[in-house]
Amino acid sequence: MASLFSYSLRNMLARRLTTALTVGGMALVVFVFAAMLMLSEGLRTTLVLTGSPDNVVLLRQGAKAEMESSVDRDQAPLAESLPQVARATDGGPLAARELVVLITLNKRGTTKPSNVVIRGIGPHSLELRPQVKLKEGRMPRFGTSEIIAGESIARRFSGTGIGESLRFGLRDWTVVGIFEAGATGFSSEVWGDVDQLVAAFRRSSYSVVVARMNERGGPSGLDGIRAGLAADPRLQLEGKRETRFYEEQSEMMAKFLGVLGTMLPAIFSLGAIIGAMITMHAAVANRVREIGTLRAIGFQRRDILRAFLLESLLLGGSGGAIGLLLASTLQWVTISTMNFQTFSELAFSFTLSPRIAVWSLLFGTGMGCLGGILPAIKASRLVIVDALRAA
Repeated sequence: MASLFSYSLRNMLARRLTTALTVGGMALVVFVFAAMLMLSEGLRTTLVLTGSPDNVVLLRQGAKAEMESSVDRDQAPLAESLPQVARATDGGPLAARELVVLITLNKRGTTKPSNVVIRGIGPHSLELRPQVKLKEGRMPRFGTSEIIAGESIARRFSGTGIGESLRFGLRDWTVVGIFEAGATGFSSEVWGDVDQLVAAFRRSSYSVVVARMNERGGPSGLDGIRAGLAADPRLQLEGKRETRFYEEQSEMMAKFLGVLGTMLPAIFSLGAIIGAMITMHAAVANRVREIGTLRAIGFQRRDILRAFLLESLLLGGSGGAIGLLLASTLQWVTISTMNFQTFSELAFSFTLSPRIAVWSLLFGTGMGCLGGILPAIKASRLVIVDALRAA
């Protein structure tokens, strides 16, 4: 096997130009394939990291997103009093009533508008979201028209920097701080006092109640909350683990990107496979006498087949590795797009996972195999006498 590998590698290096063109074509296809998968994974990871496995989201039955949900003001304290809800240091429930609404803001330096999430928070919201840290300025004072902006929003939208102001809900709101939330969806939100926002938007209810489960987020804690909600006819609510809730928010967009990431490379790969096939056919045509000599000194048909097939696999594997290496540089790129579930702007990064790396290498190797199998079969079937007589 070592001799076959050495033989195939030497022949590839002997045809540097055609090898480089073939490998480059495959690398570009693998780059597109990996980039689309990384885009889908980045979106999914961002939204999953937004939630905590110890938290439960209480929302209206049948609601799929926070903006579709409503929790009446008289339902919120009943939900917070369930025995499976953890207690805060002040003795009250470790829960937060939150409101989620959309407003339209212009991006900095342009008149291009986009939807931005405004989240009304309670006193315990930060304790429930330890991934959120104040980066600049200070926290807003409850009972006032003060807000803080996620660093992704502050960087991209007008009026969201410290000291700037926004007008929505028939009020002027002053930005007093910038917070960072890592690779989560909270970085693309603006936060303020929930009761002030409820009044400003003339709402009679909250969107959701977020609570910490008192059994470390175990199944019994979630099951107990669900049982408590079902037992009280006044609570037309359902409970979802926060990580699962946010994962559902990514499913539609991630599925779209996954389909797109499969179809586009599949179409482009046809050209790469044809290129590999042409390269390998040319290699067979240029080495007919060499193949005849190898057969004459004892090499079997299967040895010739393996040698040429290995050469095509090396082409595909090299293209896959180069394409994956190029795609890995996208991890430092942050993009923003509309979340199909909430119709709001969401910033996230390309994410490379071991699964994507393996699939990308397999995709490149597969293209090489498909492009080289027919030329390899042709080479293995050459008649010794005819091959030796070839000019």
